[in-house]
Amino acid sequence: MGIKITLIGGGGVRTPLLIHGLADSGLPIDELVLYDPDATRANSMASLGRLLAPFPIAPSAHLEPSVEGANYILSSIRVGGIAARARDERLAIEHGFAGQETTGPGGAAMALRTVPVVLKQVRIIEKLAPEAWYISFTNPAGLIAQAIAAHTNIRAIGICDTPSELFHRIAAAVGGPVECDYAGLNHLGWVRRVLHQGADIMPCLLNDESLLRGLYSAELFDPALIRTLGLIPTEYLFFYYAQQRALKNQLRSGSTRGTEIEKLNRDLFTSLAAAPAEALNIYRSYLMRRNASYMKLEAESGSAFTPYTEQPDPFAAATGYHRIAVEVLQGLNSDVPRTLVLNVPNHGSIPELAPEAVVEVPCSLTRSGPVPQAVGPLPESVRGLVLAVKSYEHTLIEAAVNKSLPLAQLALMENPIISEWEPAGRFLSALIASDPDLQYLVPSRHVT
Repeated sequence: MGIKITLIGGGGVRTPLLIHGLADSGLPIDELVLYDPDATRANSMASLGRLLAPFPIAPSAHLEPSVEGANYILSSIRVGGIAARARDERLAIEHGFAGQETTGPGGAAMALRTVPVVLKQVRIIEKLAPEAWYISFTNPAGLIAQAIAAHTNIRAIGICDTPSELFHRIAAAVGGPVECDYAGLNHLGWVRRVLHQGADIMPCLLNDESLLRGLYSAELFDPALIRTLGLIPTEYLFFYYAQQRALKNQLRSGSTRGTEIEKLNRDLFTSLAAAPAEALNIYRSYLMRRNASYMKLEAESGSAFTPYTEQPDPFAAATGYHRIAVEVLQGLNSDVPRTLVLNVPNHGSIPELAPEAVVEVPCSLTRSGPVPQAVGPLPESVRGLVLAVKSYEHTLIEAAVNKSLPLAQLALMENPIISEWEPAGRFLSALIASDPDLQYLVPSRHVT
């Protein structure tokens, strides 16, 4: 029996990459619906997708018919578009913090815009497709998964390609398959042990400075930091461990990643409209340029608009946005367990966190759903950071649900990157003044 898949945010620029993955997945797909309020972008991505896939692809500007009868609903939305990300990052820099879309002030801004929209969409899905699996890419991925788990009853899984990308880089560095002991939160996780041919090679890795530097797409971490931690951090820990360096590089470059992606995206759609016959080549070149510049600006003052080394064909990449989504869908269509790192309720996986806290840990996945593996206590060196970020997530979600400006300010104070009440308040005031999607946080004025 065939399946219906719906992608919420189907006008997003990574949609064709996902369609390529679905086309190669072996899944019995009868229909893929691309829901997006921006009909022009949804139509553009559907046209590109039809060059890649044998199954029907239907763009849609209406949520209800898009999700009704769906077996799987993928969500990858950006409330306010890439312009909102660019604005968030500029505001963060103006207030003395690195501008980044999922961490610090930028992550809080994105979450405050996104939580109400996601919860509204999920409540519609609960009524129209209650048996569907909801698979969320939407950033900040861990916080959004936490909001869904706390405030809905949907069958949901949060996904991110960051852990699998790090595992892949470790395997490439050692020249063979590895098993990685991993734990944390989304964009806040660490590899604690690496098994290669049955042996723990972590001590060897930690003492190989060249290898450690090569695990990342840019010069992010001092090898001495990694050795001292005894852990291999995922790349977004850069914004916690090197916040001032990231800010300094952004100031030096006079830009942010969001601003650069905004221009790249604008150029992409202009080029697609001007030369539809070259759509796939244009799109492939766009992905290569985007991938080549990843984390370069924050770590090295690099730019997406300087000459870049040709990247591997993104459609053929072993990891990435499309691969983790396809692996999850395949797992949910099989009785044979597969192990994937997912964002799911803890249920004892990390003992320091509550059962309902969403964590990013290895899970055994079958058609029955994900079962998180027990990973044991967190290392002392990262425990406080994880607990602080989880507290921030809980408070920010409640701020969004209750439309509470004081709670939003408290959440930003709890965030380890911000950590102060008054700077949190100043950033929020500037953010609300510039963002129509956050007017719900403005205290109501009583007329007498």
